[in-house]
Amino acid sequence: MKYFVFLVFLALAIIATFTSQKQSPTPPSQPTPIDIYTPPTVATSSSYTIIFLGDSMVEALGDNFDSLRQLLKAHYPEKTFGLFNYGFGSTNILSVEQRLTKDNEYLGKVYPAILNRYFDVIILESMGNNPLSQYPIEEGLKIQTETLQKVTSLINFHHPQSVIVFLATIAPSQTHYGRGVVDLSAGERNSWANERRFYIENHINFAKIHHFPLINVYEKSLDQNGTALLKYLNPDNYIHPSRQGIELISQEIADYLYQILPQ
Repeated sequence: MKYFVFLVFLALAIIATFTSQKQSPTPPSQPTPIDIYTPPTVATSSSYTIIFLGDSMVEALGDNFDSLRQLLKAHYPEKTFGLFNYGFGSTNILSVEQRLTKDNEYLGKVYPAILNRYFDVIILESMGNNPLSQYPIEEGLKIQTETLQKVTSLINFHHPQSVIVFLATIAPSQTHYGRGVVDLSAGERNSWANERRFYIENHINFAKIHHFPLINVYEKSLDQNGTALLKYLNPDNYIHPSRQGIELISQEIADYLYQILPQ
């Protein structure tokens, strides 16, 4: 009788285990679009690694990120930071997947595929200064959105413990964009700047809709009338950030990182 009872309990235990395994959620086998993003908590460490992904607006922060390093040193005097600049000039959002999945060469230097690296945080800049001008604006913005869906899901799938952060950079000037390097009429200059603003603002809206952390330098670089503050733009071309612009971007990044990286 005792043996029979034992067999019954054993059978019930096996059935319960099997049922529990069947009902437990199965991790996705491939990346899926993120509806609402929940940033993971970064574990306390003696060092943190951050990847910066963008165009020449990120490249302008420098290989060593001198301004940002000084600010981080003030926040974290005992920590070590690995800061890696994947800002490639004259590249748009469509080039991001290649930087994530393949080794790349830029200006004679080889950059390992980002997804093959370790990182605590990846900062994705809008790349709005290189819009998809080969498409009508509505179609281009749709492609930008679809690409953001794809690359964020790809990053999250392969690095679920890393925080994905959106960066909206210095606003283009509607009256000065490209002066000194591009010969444009006043109307063309305004049109070029507005097209770039559309892409930066779409980047911002995507982050807000899907709850991605956002470092909104774009907003900070506008006056109360929505006009770009020229002090943040390099007077050699009025495209890239000036010294003050670099300091603004660096300050906003440092302040955000201070909120999420443990002391």
